[in-house]
Amino acid sequence: MDAAAIARTILAATDGGGQIEPFTANGSDFSEADAYAVTAELRALRVARGERPVGRKIGFTNRNIWDEYGVFQPIWGDVYDTTALDVSPGDRVQVSQLPEPRIEPEIILGLARDVMPDMGVDEISRSIGWVAHGFEFVQSIFPGWRFQVADCVADGGLHGRLFIGPRRDLSERERSTLASDLSALTIRLSRNGEPADTGSGANVLDGPIQALAHLAAVLGKDRLNPPLRAGEIVTTGTLTRAFPVVAGERWSTEIGGFDLPGLSVEIV
Repeated sequence: MDAAAIARTILAATDGGGQIEPFTANGSDFSEADAYAVTAELRALRVARGERPVGRKIGFTNRNIWDEYGVFQPIWGDVYDTTALDVSPGDRVQVSQLPEPRIEPEIILGLARDVMPDMGVDEISRSIGWVAHGFEFVQSIFPGWRFQVADCVADGGLHGRLFIGPRRDLSERERSTLASDLSALTIRLSRNGEPADTGSGANVLDGPIQALAHLAAVLGKDRLNPPLRAGEIVTTGTLTRAFPVVAGERWSTEIGGFDLPGLSVEIV
């Protein structure tokens, strides 16, 4: 397996909005470990052309969607200054260049301190500087969203774009109950004003902080990819099912049980 060559293939497909055959097709032994080696090579290619990593996305934290995609474990990928944008409610978002884009409503965490694999949930909560709600638009360079877990990892964790809503800075007191508070929040996702799905914070590995703890533990065993550092943003996985999007649709959310505003965007 030539991780650098695979990374170049993925970047070319991503840049061109094209699709390719999964690397696991036809009995290939392409593994998850191989795929995370590709992650490191892909990051090096993007940095070399001027992109800056700003955080991570965690995917497949919502166990309710595992059967739909045939992926039965969380994954992660890098987020870049070219793929993460702040938005306000009502903004228009450009995602038509992504192959087969799907929308995912997520909770996004801003790290005020490094998050290490030996930290418990309470200590991780005290390391969070801000919380936001946003939409990640995932994409698949593999036709029809047919793949195995190693393909998803190699494809940057399926990351396409991350649109971050208003950020809420946290007090020390709020951090003390953050894990349970985020687990308890509820969300309603609508398309053109019609309900599409509902979800909760507990859907993502029992809560966004718990999902972050999982990522920290995974990175603690990874010799090729860096640990979580202060200043990074981490989006923690879809709270509902993921839905295909087309231009002209307006997607919106309402959040309950936690003081965060909903978000609405128009697809262009």
